[in-house]
Amino acid sequence: MKTFQQTQLEFTRYLRSPENSPAPAGVETRRLHIYRDLIYNNIENFIANVFPVTRSILNDESWHGLVRGFIAEHYCQTPYFLQISDEFVHYLLQERGLREGDPAYLLELVHYEWIELALDVSTEIIPDAGTLPDDLDNSRPQVSPLAVCLAYQYPVQKLSATHPDWSVEPSYLLVYRNRGDEVCFKTATQLTMRLLFLLQTTDRTFNEHLQLIAVELNHPSIDELKKQAGLLLRDLYNDSVISHFE
Repeated sequence: MKTFQQTQLEFTRYLRSPENSPAPAGVETRRLHIYRDLIYNNIENFIANVFPVTRSILNDESWHGLVRGFIAEHYCQTPYFLQISDEFVHYLLQERGLREGDPAYLLELVHYEWIELALDVSTEIIPDAGTLPDDLDNSRPQVSPLAVCLAYQYPVQKLSATHPDWSVEPSYLLVYRNRGDEVCFKTATQLTMRLLFLLQTTDRTFNEHLQLIAVELNHPSIDELKKQAGLLLRDLYNDSVISHFE
């Protein structure tokens, strides 16, 4: 006689992959189908709401194959329903990868759509803004914990059901949550990307960062670069990307 635990394992295997796992004996088929559909529909609906562009681009067969593969193959590390999207992205990027028939930009698009929810539900807090210092050169601008720079091979921000076909076109994006708790997306310039990276990874003054960037870019005028970067820094501060100065 089977133990209760064995029956449970058979039941969950069937729910995860009903096409490949036999249903546990002695359980009414109608009830099995209710649980099977409830599990799948709830997970699929949540994922579709988080990744609406991906859902709109993929046909039904491809989309449902993606979700069924996630349910059957991935073992979630969290019991929280809200973090299903995190697990879905991990499954696609770290386990499944691209497969034949997938759009070449699929993984980048999924990551791009996920980042909005990740920032929206983050419990990180933006430090108090303080005031914009008079001496920007010797200040140490601090980047908000709710700001990220993203680099993609494809223009993920342009993809849609009506424009699903794009060739390689490197895209640099700044995504952040401001003090009004609104998640915003902006195209990022080379200067923006490099400056924010340096601010997040090295402890230097604003002027020291610009001296390094001037060398890297072989910029003809450090004064012109300072003027351009100063305006950029003020915009980033107003947008809450730069949270405060030390």
